[in-house]
Amino acid sequence: MKNLFKLMLLMLTVFTLNIACTSDDDSSSATTVTEDEVVTELHAAYSAFNTDATTIYIDETGTNVVIETTGLPNHQTVYWGEGHPLYIEEPDVELTPSIMSSNNNAVTITVDATPNLTGSTVSTTFNTIGIAVSGASIFNDQEGGGPLNQAAASLDFTGAHIGPGVYHYHLEPKAFSNDDDALIGVLLDGVFLYGRKCSATGSYPEDLDVSGGHTSTTQYTDGEEEYHYHIINEVYSNTGSYLAFAGPYQGY
Repeated sequence: MKNLFKLMLLMLTVFTLNIACTSDDDSSSATTVTEDEVVTELHAAYSAFNTDATTIYIDETGTNVVIETTGLPNHQTVYWGEGHPLYIEEPDVELTPSIMSSNNNAVTITVDATPNLTGSTVSTTFNTIGIAVSGASIFNDQEGGGPLNQAAASLDFTGAHIGPGVYHYHLEPKAFSNDDDALIGVLLDGVFLYGRKCSATGSYPEDLDVSGGHTSTTQYTDGEEEYHYHIINEVYSNTGSYLAFAGPYQGY
């Protein structure tokens, strides 16, 4: 009887120790919440932005970049309106209001200084989805919540028009990127958008994900690989050009 009591006591001790070890293991394997990376210098790609239109700085937390823009691009378009030095005639464009008469071009966005690529993908929405190096907004593949096709006739030579309010690009902005690897701008998730070609290879990338993104070196990463988007090398619908970005975002 005494031996049976000792055996039961030993089994209870082993069971208790096992519970304690299991509890310790679980706590050590729990997901760790990591803080956003703090940065002290702007990414080199921001040096390509039009300084006459944009003011770009790191906020007080060191985790976000604020981009304030007048929204006024530094290139020619019919949308400047007659009399402006950058006005050009585009007789085939069905005009919406001119840039100067819209009086609503200024935009401010805040993006992650270091994009978070560990979360879920997020769809783009109607309105500004990013800021181009010219200082103007980037929009997605929709117009007024419907297909872009219905507004294709109003797009200027660089795939942009006005409405609502701001001058913005829907297509490859040929004023500063035409079948090349030039920087287009930065999107709301903090990920940079480039032209149709990859600077790492000099050719069209073949490993793009559903967002048109991949990881490679760029002309602004000093030999380091970085996730970024490209304009996808497929003609978009009846526009005869290439869609700037449809999404989803990868960096939210």
